[in-house]
Amino acid sequence: MYLADSRCTRPATPAAAPAARLGRPARIAGTVLALGTVSLITDISSEMVTAVLPLYLVTVLGVSPLGFGLLDGVYNGASTAVRLLGELLGDRGGSHKAVAAAGYGLSALCKPMLLLTRTTPLIGLVLAVDRVGKGLRTAPRDAMISLATPPEQRGRAFGLHRAMDTAGALTGPLLAFLILRAAPGGYHAVFTVSSCVAALGVLVLVLLVPGRLLRRAEPGRVARLRPLETLRLPGLRRIALCATLLGLATVSDSFVYLLLQRRLGLSAGWFPLLPLGTAAVYLLLAVPLGALGDKTGRRRTFVFGHAALLGGYALLLLRPGTGVPLAAAVLALHGLFYAATDGMLAAAAAGTVPEECRGAGLALVGTGQAAGRFAGSIAVGALWSRWGDTTALAVMTGALAIAAAAAVRLLGPQPDHPGPEEAR
Repeated sequence: MYLADSRCTRPATPAAAPAARLGRPARIAGTVLALGTVSLITDISSEMVTAVLPLYLVTVLGVSPLGFGLLDGVYNGASTAVRLLGELLGDRGGSHKAVAAAGYGLSALCKPMLLLTRTTPLIGLVLAVDRVGKGLRTAPRDAMISLATPPEQRGRAFGLHRAMDTAGALTGPLLAFLILRAAPGGYHAVFTVSSCVAALGVLVLVLLVPGRLLRRAEPGRVARLRPLETLRLPGLRRIALCATLLGLATVSDSFVYLLLQRRLGLSAGWFPLLPLGTAAVYLLLAVPLGALGDKTGRRRTFVFGHAALLGGYALLLLRPGTGVPLAAAVLALHGLFYAATDGMLAAAAAGTVPEECRGAGLALVGTGQAAGRFAGSIAVGALWSRWGDTTALAVMTGALAIAAAAAVRLLGPQPDHPGPEEAR
């Protein structure tokens, strides 16, 4: 039923109009629900690996902080090289599903490869290929969500998708924790289960997501732009620049959890539970903050999320408390950061790009953010190796404060839904 509804090219059905007048939220498109299900399953697989990988690399394979920073940079930034290629293929051929399926499939193939690798270079190669798959799938998936959703509901749609994605992020670390509790040191068992779950996600995508979306008519349609030409659009250019600056000043999740583990003195068996705190807050707040962004401004909400992250860094740096209260506060702010920024960035960027090149515009923004995080991970690893984790965190905290202030000035009170004059 939902999939049939998502193919409708009308902006609203007669039945939906009274609901809008009465203030009831419109039904979420079936495409969004299907893609959310795919993301939920895929994130179970990915987060099972992510939850144990930092400790596996550092304690089992003996990777240094600098080496881990390089691997983490690869994991967070390798997708930059293929995001534009993937979305260029999706935009030109209308084949967003095919490109997304290729990305999900490539990542799924990498999970069993972790069972066969033992050296840092080979692990780096596997992680790079996995992230190439993510780079291929992210922008086409977000383009399908934006094309299936009316502009005024995009924040809510992306929020719901990210909430479903985060439900998987909650389940993955929990499964990894249970496996390690049953078999201490059983990292390969985690990788095996993750491989099976990833294959299921690809199957759901192939069977449930519509093969081709009919585009919704929107004001301000323009001739197709080449990918880099979308940067001529002032709204997109500002958002891409801010995403890059803020990504450069962001400490990766893996480093945050390693810092918390050191502060709390947690044993290896409990380490996979740390991402659950982030994911739980993200799950609770993703949809409310998405709806809030639709009403009050997505760009403002995006910057607010980085302010929450800055608060988390400050708590880790100053350590006003210890134990569970400190961990709870840091993880809550970390989850708030993701709830306010992840889907919000895509929703804000979608409003600045005409639908004919929607995917390319989203890919440019995502590429800038991923490139910034790639450089940031390497910088954290180098600082940690040379001067210790406290100095590394202090430098990144200062950098994030400067980047957030710059973002406020760059974005300004710009509209989230540009008129025809801005789209041109």
